[in-house]
Amino acid sequence: MAALFQHTAITDGVTVRVSVNFMPEQSRIGANRWFWVYHIRIENHRDDAVQLRTRHWRITDSSGAVNLVDGEGVVGETPLLQPGQTHDYVSGCELTTNQGAMQGYYTFARATDGTLFDVTIPYFPLAAPTEQAE
Repeated sequence: MAALFQHTAITDGVTVRVSVNFMPEQSRIGANRWFWVYHIRIENHRDDAVQLRTRHWRITDSSGAVNLVDGEGVVGETPLLQPGQTHDYVSGCELTTNQGAMQGYYTFARATDGTLFDVTIPYFPLAAPTEQAE
């Protein structure tokens, strides 16, 4: 699993794994636009079902600019995860610098009583390869 997902965080029985890749074909470097795609796998290792309600991202670029993103669900979904189930999704991030980082948390609700709890999204770097001078 570590070969597929480079970054992992576990909170209260929920594991969040992240894999990130720079996408040169979707970037416009001459226009100061760098693009990454990230794949997230959420695993429920708890004894009860949980439902993802909201997300909170902190996206930082190498100039120090911070963008906070809050919203419902992930890519239009609020998955209900039974014990042992996983949910995968893919999304992207564009920066105006060639390096940065993302981190955050999801808010989940316990299916049994609706109690909310936060689950950490691990910190992961966004780094475009530097071009080598010949």
